[in-house]
Amino acid sequence: MPLVSLNPILAAAAKEGYAVGAFNPVDYASMKAIVHAAEEENAPVIVQASAKTVRYYGHEALAMWMRELAEESTIPVILHLDHGKELEMIRRCIETGWTSVMVDASHLPFEQNLAMSREVVEMATAAGVGVEAELGEIGGVEEDISVAEEDAHLADPDKAEIFCRELELGVFAPAIGTAHGFYKGTPKVAFDLIEEIYRRTATPLALHGGTGLSDEIIQRCIRSGCAKVNISTHFKHAFVDGFADYHKANPDDYEPLKVLGAQFESMKQFLRKKIRQFGGSGRGQELTAVT
Repeated sequence: MPLVSLNPILAAAAKEGYAVGAFNPVDYASMKAIVHAAEEENAPVIVQASAKTVRYYGHEALAMWMRELAEESTIPVILHLDHGKELEMIRRCIETGWTSVMVDASHLPFEQNLAMSREVVEMATAAGVGVEAELGEIGGVEEDISVAEEDAHLADPDKAEIFCRELELGVFAPAIGTAHGFYKGTPKVAFDLIEEIYRRTATPLALHGGTGLSDEIIQRCIRSGCAKVNISTHFKHAFVDGFADYHKANPDDYEPLKVLGAQFESMKQFLRKKIRQFGGSGRGQELTAVT
């Protein structure tokens, strides 16, 4: 089926109490692994490319790959720009057929964040494209930009309510204590804040920094309103380890397609496990009617 918008998929997930996995690929094979894993789990899925991945391959190439993979699939697939900080990049994604974009102006003062996010919502809504926006600063490393723990700050629930009232968002990404990348200590997730923001905004929430969180934390976040769970760093490890582990076990095998096939299967099994963990398995077909 064609690529679909983020909005109806996450609205349904939030209503039914599960989350849609959002995974960051690095090439065509990892995109294909995401879609095939979701097909085997009969689950909706979000393929989200980082800005540096867009710069590496180009907007149209990524959109073309994803259109081909989605057309051959029977489950809802969303192509999403992750952490878009440049209006021109976001505009090009919308123009070239992406079905969801994230505007990340969280580093700006509140009014400027709101203004930039509003501009993106207006562009995207006219094209039937879903929007994610962020409030507060999430710690860790994203797009080679590091936000130290002491510099990260949680979203203000009063501002979150204003933000979501002013903007028609498909998903809202408030900073709630998680961080990008693997955690060096125990994450301090503000569960009460998640619950309050979801209650006051009635907008599906995105859980950034899903890598390294325990299942207990993830399940509680989903129950509290997180309908999108981002996995980037952990998937990159699965990508590299799948290749390296096969070569280590078969040091004399230099047939590239065999190595790539083993890597593909390793990625797919990792992805299927995550999709099941988030509760998306078996939900794909029921969503075709709402897209």
